[in-house]
Amino acid sequence: MKKQLLPQKRNFYKANMHLHTTLSDGKMTPEEVKAAYKAEGYSIIAFTDHEVIVDQKALRDESFLPITSLEVSFSEKDPSLIGSERKCYHLNLYAKEEGNTVSPIFSEAAIWNRIEHLKEYVTDEMRQHDAPRQYDVALINEMIAKANAAGFLVSYNHPVWSQQNYTDYAPLKGIWGVEVYNSECVHLGQPDTVQPYDDLLRLGNRIYPLATDDMHSARSCFGGWLMVSADRLDYGEVMTALEKGDFYASTGPEIYEISVEDGIVHVSCSPAAHVSVSTECREARRISAGETPVTDASFGLSKYFANAQNRECRHEPYFRVTVTDASGKSAWSRAYFSNEWN
Repeated sequence: MKKQLLPQKRNFYKANMHLHTTLSDGKMTPEEVKAAYKAEGYSIIAFTDHEVIVDQKALRDESFLPITSLEVSFSEKDPSLIGSERKCYHLNLYAKEEGNTVSPIFSEAAIWNRIEHLKEYVTDEMRQHDAPRQYDVALINEMIAKANAAGFLVSYNHPVWSQQNYTDYAPLKGIWGVEVYNSECVHLGQPDTVQPYDDLLRLGNRIYPLATDDMHSARSCFGGWLMVSADRLDYGEVMTALEKGDFYASTGPEIYEISVEDGIVHVSCSPAAHVSVSTECREARRISAGETPVTDASFGLSKYFANAQNRECRHEPYFRVTVTDASGKSAWSRAYFSNEWN
């Protein structure tokens, strides 16, 4: 029997999950962001201004949904290092409930000098949640757990730009997603990769790949996005879809179907130069375009599926799909684990 892994017969909404406005260090007002992104077909925007949640629900209409969110940072304080040499963890927090507008890990001291104007949005309620911001992974995991308990999804942002490697991100616990593409970082010459995503998957984390803009100015608009599958543009339904991983990330290509039947993975997509399936181990397949682009691809993985089911694996078995078009732009599915396709 065919198992549809990417939800069918539902709407797909285009979402940017990381950007900054004039409320922090961005160049566009929230209203300008809404107008620009709606004109490009976006329906969902997470306004992730730094350190303080500024409610944007006034921008909501029947075809536009703002997500209550913010970005927080933890940076090394070694005085012997210049700013760009210091490692940092940047995390986005996304509220699962629209009215959840107080960060559970707020720190007024963490508001950067160049965005002090954000302090006018700080309330006494926010100050009651004052939290430490040391660059210490054990403390950061405590903060992630606190955010999860308070009803927030947490993403791990731009590990390459953050000067981080495996030893920095491997201990992270409780994150919901990791950026595999960040448009602003591409423009800064520090493009992200899928390696941290695969590493974290192999460590047993059920997390999702994110393509974002991290938009600060017009140059980074419309570079990376999510296509979120939900019945309607409702805050609760969209956040449930995000939490479940009912989406794919993209910088261009579309994915229409991912299904499994009799040990064969079927992928349907927009015209592609190649489509590949990767797993937690070396087992992988790729189909490349010949005279015509690839729009449908089938991968015989019955032997891999059987082995994954019948042996004790070092890592929990999963597969994920990558679609790349002729211009080099890619789309990434989430990882589908063995309990989903067995």
